[in-house]
Amino acid sequence: MAGRAKSDATEALKQLTYLASALKAPRITESAVRLADHARDAGWTHEEYLAAVLDREVAARNASGAQLRIRAAGFPARKTLEEFDWDAQPGVRQQIAALASGGFLTEARNVVLLGPPGTGKTHLATGLGIAAAHHGHRVLFATATEWVTRLTEAHRAGKLANELARLRRYGLIIVDEVGYLPFEQDAANLFFQLVSSRYEHASLILTSNLPFSGWGGVFGDQVVAAAMIDRVVHHADVLTLKGASYRLRNRGIDTLPSIRETADHQPG
Repeated sequence: MAGRAKSDATEALKQLTYLASALKAPRITESAVRLADHARDAGWTHEEYLAAVLDREVAARNASGAQLRIRAAGFPARKTLEEFDWDAQPGVRQQIAALASGGFLTEARNVVLLGPPGTGKTHLATGLGIAAAHHGHRVLFATATEWVTRLTEAHRAGKLANELARLRRYGLIIVDEVGYLPFEQDAANLFFQLVSSRYEHASLILTSNLPFSGWGGVFGDQVVAAAMIDRVVHHADVLTLKGASYRLRNRGIDTLPSIRETADHQPG
């Protein structure tokens, strides 16, 4: 009798292995075997056992998919929100925690991180991007200059409309370092089209060392800057980071010169 039971179990395992392979879910076999004894001992129903096996398969697929999305995003480094130094920016911790849940993505809201260099804007943008990937969203990361280069190449090839349509399929686009370099008029117009194409459709995260009042100088046109800011902040969470650069800690330097100070001290 015991021999027959063992034979039946062997045949069932072979059938399960075949079915798991046909479904392209080979991990199901491992989960089913691992959980079988526990299910018997705990008196699980067939439905409870099946749900537990499938739950592990879904969790494994989600984790695997998230890693693929993170690798494809183009992050300069993998920096998670758990690794962030919250002691340096306690004022935004609660807001970032709320954003990390991913609700802003389903609502096509934007996030803007403003503050001096070295205060953690890129880290937070990356961390929110990684969280978005874990929530199942496709993400792309690049600096503002890199985005303009990409759009310029598409425009020259006569494929700008196709490129903007393709980018709309990404749940989140991160634009880092807005304001570090000024844009020519054509570049500013291309960037405006990127913002407009995603307005109320999909989310942006932007980081900048400048307040909005300084964006006119970056884009070379106050009208274009105003129209862009209007679309960015209409549905957005704007977070301002404060303090000195973490890169200068323990270097005997308390602050960096601001752009306003640099401009004020230019020779006449």
